[in-house]
Amino acid sequence: MAKLDRFGLSAALATPFDADMRIDIDAAINHARNCLENGCSSVTLFGTTGEGSSISNEERSAMLGAFLKSDIAPEQIVVGVMANSYIDAALQSLEALDAGCRNVLLAPPSYFKNISDDGLFNWFSAVFAEIGSSARGVILYNIPSVTAVEISVDLVSRLREAFPGVIAGVKDSSGNWPFTESLLAKHNDLAILIGDERGLAAGVRMGGQGAISGLANIYAHRLLPMVFEGRDDADVVEAVNQIVAFPVIPAVKALIAHQSGDENWRRARAPLRSLSDSDYGRLISTLDRLFKSAAA
Repeated sequence: MAKLDRFGLSAALATPFDADMRIDIDAAINHARNCLENGCSSVTLFGTTGEGSSISNEERSAMLGAFLKSDIAPEQIVVGVMANSYIDAALQSLEALDAGCRNVLLAPPSYFKNISDDGLFNWFSAVFAEIGSSARGVILYNIPSVTAVEISVDLVSRLREAFPGVIAGVKDSSGNWPFTESLLAKHNDLAILIGDERGLAAGVRMGGQGAISGLANIYAHRLLPMVFEGRDDADVVEAVNQIVAFPVIPAVKALIAHQSGDENWRRARAPLRSLSDSDYGRLISTLDRLFKSAAA
């Protein structure tokens, strides 16, 4: 089916690294379990927060294989795919889909810039042709701040028409509210997922089906009312405002380290850098005050 029953909340799982900067798979699985226990309906591997573009194909296969051998069901796993080659994108997607994973979060190619909708349509078409009959459950990933490539509302329409039953949703991390509104108006029978938590509640009230969220690594319990009730949360909005004042991925990992008591979570793989001790202290102090004040 093209439409998801109700997507809910997926943690855009951060990826832990050991002292040699190898993936700590056991720590990743334990963290995924915590996210699911805290109310997430799934976890998303290899997304933006998971530093997916810095993880090799061999590492992806090893990590996904370990997850599938754990007590985490394939239906609780979304796999992020961000590759420039449509052949690589198809191989990564096919690995996840053949394993029974819930969805593939598929980003557009990002090396070439100023690509037309026709060019993007041809690229996605080539990916789906390579996947073949296994193609299903694809969530298109619109994050132009990272890819410098926009997925237009019209492109979503063209892909749906050309590949019925393949497109399950769109994750919109554009931060462009008029675009989000137009996407919800045109494709509200798909799972439209709000990538910027500051617009999450409003998006859900307009028919959005939830989020794949980096913040869900730490504050899933605060996001659940936003996802399932469209309830505003000014503290979450302010938390995002504070986090984006720093490099976002290292900031999320810093918060996981603080919450878990495991400083190893602070490591980010090159070219990203971990937060400095001073920035780490400022971020933790600010977020602790914010949420302790809200709980008082």
